[in-house]
Amino acid sequence: MNNWKEENNTLIKTFEFTSFEEAMQFMQDATPFISKTDHHPTWSNTYNRVQVIITTHDAGNKVTEKDHALATYLDELFNQ
Repeated sequence: MNNWKEENNTLIKTFEFTSFEEAMQFMQDATPFISKTDHHPTWSNTYNRVQVIITTHDAGNKVTEKDHALATYLDELFNQ
């Protein structure tokens, strides 16, 4: 996992893009995987940045393998 910070039982990372449109496309492209795994991040978009916060609510708001899998997927998607 590239540059994810683990704090307060969450994984946090901000992805930066060259434009607002690229940031929005990243979020759209991630949606099928997120829906399939039924593991939804808390994320926000500000212009060309997407901040992602991941934790497993069902596990008492702890970082689990599901969080690491989503973080890895998002890194791979970003690096495509």
